[in-house]
Amino acid sequence: MDLDFRRNPSILSHMIDALGDGVFTVDAQGNIVAWSAGAARITGYSSEDVVGRPCHIFEGQNCKGFRSLTEFLANPSPYPWGICNQECKVLAKDGRELYLYGSVSVLRDEHGVVRGAIGTFTDLTSFILANEKIAVLEEQTKTRDAFQQLVGKSPPMQEVFRRLRLAAQSDVSVLLVGESGTGKELAARAIHTLSGRKDKAFYAINCSAIPETLLESELFGHVKGAFTGAVRDKLGLFQAADGGTLFLDEIGDISPLLQLKLLRVLQEGEIRRVGDERTLRINVRLITATNRDMKALLASGRMREDFYYRFRVFEIALPPLRDRREDIPLLVNHFIKEYSRTYQRPVRDISKDALQHLMQYAWPGNVRELKNAIEHAFVTMSGDCITLFDLPVEIRQSSCQQIHSPLSSTLSPGEHDERKRIVEALRQTGGNRTKAAQLLGYSRVTLWKKLQKFNLHPSLCSGINS
Repeated sequence: MDLDFRRNPSILSHMIDALGDGVFTVDAQGNIVAWSAGAARITGYSSEDVVGRPCHIFEGQNCKGFRSLTEFLANPSPYPWGICNQECKVLAKDGRELYLYGSVSVLRDEHGVVRGAIGTFTDLTSFILANEKIAVLEEQTKTRDAFQQLVGKSPPMQEVFRRLRLAAQSDVSVLLVGESGTGKELAARAIHTLSGRKDKAFYAINCSAIPETLLESELFGHVKGAFTGAVRDKLGLFQAADGGTLFLDEIGDISPLLQLKLLRVLQEGEIRRVGDERTLRINVRLITATNRDMKALLASGRMREDFYYRFRVFEIALPPLRDRREDIPLLVNHFIKEYSRTYQRPVRDISKDALQHLMQYAWPGNVRELKNAIEHAFVTMSGDCITLFDLPVEIRQSSCQQIHSPLSSTLSPGEHDERKRIVEALRQTGGNRTKAAQLLGYSRVTLWKKLQKFNLHPSLCSGINS
């Protein structure tokens, strides 16, 4: 068979019909002259349905970057080389929505007169829908397990995420309350990132970490000569964050005098640098945080009531880690991935006994303490799986208090003492049975029998039964 279409023009028609893409031609008035088999397969419209009729396949409100086929034929000059690329969403013959990408090129005679156009289009429907589905699933996953840098699927954290979204939709002053280590600064950053100020600066300062005499200068700035050591003008954080967000952590530790100056900022939108007689207009979104008992501070007079109610327009409480233990596995996995990148170590998992200890621990330092515990494990571990012995000693030992059931009243005083010695040996060895037996002078079999007799469960202190 001769495949040279120059010698055998009929073969060109067969080649076009064999293409997966749709191909069509129109005359100078925009009426369809030819419609390939590929075009029929994609749209469901046969050549009998469309030939001789105006082409509206690349027209309509869903099309992008294209006026109309008729307009294009009348004036193709704005398009380079007389070719127009086109995206559109059209309805197939059976009513399905199709996402098409194609191009149309003008056809000219030997005198340069436009005689029509040839067009091709590709069906991207399955690709577009698959990506939309992935995007929806990713958004659902994000909503369920994480929010910006905050991680959690527990009901308390889902409520936090909901309120953070609400806070981001306005410029209202927000107070974040919660114990140390619960993620208040991350929450503040999330509000800023989702707000209309996201393209502006975000500054954070811990008010309790800076002496009172310096804090005012840090916040408002100062002019040269305002005090000893002020050798030049200094830009304060309020000016630096103009148009953006300023996060004041530990707001409960500032003095009543500074509270009064901050109240003026909230009410008037003005600041005055230390030593300056002029006021400066600023536009800053203020987010504050504290782990203090604000009611107690109000009652004692250490917190001005007018200032408190001005910065506490919208309050968000971040729960302690002990109240959302179901989030611990998610957080552990998140920190393992983070430190795997930081330390360039491919850590694949955490042992069940190590995770069980993390689930049982009281976490007085909350998420920050958990993050530090995982980093500690990366420093001490030797394999690619975090074990119980890689965790900080306080976490291992704290759960050792839970390795046994209540003492039986049937034990003699001597048996009570022996039981205590075994518990202490297990505690000292981190639950290692071999080392505990050596410490006690027992064989492993003897220790195993003692553990059964005294109803002790060292597996809660160690998953390594060596």
